[in-house]
Amino acid sequence: MLDFPRWKQAWLWFIALACAVAALPSIFSVSGLAWPAGLPDPKVNLGLDLAGGSHLLLEADISQVRQLRLEQMEDSVRQRMNKADPKIEIGDISTKDGRVTFMLTDPTKADVAREQLQTLTSGAGVTGQRDWDLQINQGQVVLTPTEAGLNQSIDQAMGAAVEVVRKRIDKMGTREPTIIRQGRGRILVQVPGLSDPKALKDQLGQTAKLEFKLVDTNASQTDSAQGIAQPGTQLVPYADTQKFGIVPLAVYRLGGIAGDQLTKATVGNDPKTNEPLVEIAFDQQGGAKFAKLTSENVGKPFAIILDGKVISAPNINEPILGGQARISGSFTPASAQQLAINLASGALPVDLKVVEERSVGPDLGADSIRSGMIAMFVGTMAVVLLITVTYGRFGIYANLALVLNVLMILGVMATFGTTLTLPGIAGFVLTIGASVDANVLINERIREERKRGRKVVQAVEMGYKEASRAIFDANITNVIAAVLMFFFGSGPVKGFAVVLVIGVVTSVFTAVTMTRMWVAGWLRKARPTDLTI
Repeated sequence: MLDFPRWKQAWLWFIALACAVAALPSIFSVSGLAWPAGLPDPKVNLGLDLAGGSHLLLEADISQVRQLRLEQMEDSVRQRMNKADPKIEIGDISTKDGRVTFMLTDPTKADVAREQLQTLTSGAGVTGQRDWDLQINQGQVVLTPTEAGLNQSIDQAMGAAVEVVRKRIDKMGTREPTIIRQGRGRILVQVPGLSDPKALKDQLGQTAKLEFKLVDTNASQTDSAQGIAQPGTQLVPYADTQKFGIVPLAVYRLGGIAGDQLTKATVGNDPKTNEPLVEIAFDQQGGAKFAKLTSENVGKPFAIILDGKVISAPNINEPILGGQARISGSFTPASAQQLAINLASGALPVDLKVVEERSVGPDLGADSIRSGMIAMFVGTMAVVLLITVTYGRFGIYANLALVLNVLMILGVMATFGTTLTLPGIAGFVLTIGASVDANVLINERIREERKRGRKVVQAVEMGYKEASRAIFDANITNVIAAVLMFFFGSGPVKGFAVVLVIGVVTSVFTAVTMTRMWVAGWLRKARPTDLTI
């Protein structure tokens, strides 16, 4: 227990000093001192309650998930009926009243149609319930979405929305945002250090749903102006009505390409006009679809639709085979950059609107930090004085371990980019007591062993050995509790749990391992015959 060869001492000192040095940039930052340029500067990120920032609560339009499921089923039904051998003729498909309904031209093929459609109504979730109910009566086919299937689609859409929001915020250069799902259709976004939420709202308010659809050249301008769309088409308004007019454009609903297969979106400039534009590239599958669309429709116009509005409708002069395209639409450099970020991050599966907005100033956080530092300083000084008076030399070792523990916690948090919140400061103060508590157990055990008549070295060795068991048991339960708080708690609770876990590990390292090494070194040099502890 008291055997520390030089290699082991060097290794322990390396771990302790490396973590302590990593804490220096954060200490310099809080103290207002300038950290030398060119040196690594890992810093502890401050949470929203300490650094200030923006708080947004976003709500998803769940009705869009329902509508999207109906459109996808309509497209799947058409493809399945066309690919059946022999082909199954059907009438127009209706998606009214939240159902997919159509008639079989030949009612005698009802069994064949059922067999073809049965595979489209797969089980939903872990229960295996059907996500669509299929009914065929006298040639009429009705596909009704089930509640289990809808809930599964909502969960998938919200999970994808959270990831898209996270990617967009990360590309803005912010650090350690809090992005969590709340309830069925809400997302909580907290971005520390961002005082103006307008840029954040602009970034998250754009769905960035990109579509390429063929234009119905036979559509009547009069009908379009009156909002009348022919079967199989839809009317889409222009984004720039001053340039293209207020009459919406008629496009075919099916047969287009969605922009969910993009691999790249960057800002460029038109070589002729020097206006900003967005250059996009599809993956292999998307590039093949884009090449097929442009090859089969040379000379025809196709609409580029962003978030339900036409931004341009150029003619396909020649097949586009490289899987790359350019999007122009009277962009400014800022709007082109914003669109490129959103397209590269992926389209939001549902629209998100801000239902709650708050901006937290840094003044409140500064007061919290100041109060936390005062509490930590007062508590630490009281502990240092009590431990020194009570245990003498062994108390000094405990105090050195306490200071090293604080530095190591800061260093580990800075190295891993952990966010410190106000509850985290509470966890910080709590670990100070836990660190000293371990040394109290050790020192009291050494006292007991001396009273039993053991020699100095034996008493110290038994004291560390027996007390360590209780220390490890107590701290393991703390770690388990902190891990559970992290996985099941919200943002502030998670901040407390992270600091607590780091503090427990470093306090055991400093209070048990480091002090044991210092005591062992002193015993080898001084060889005392008695202990004043």
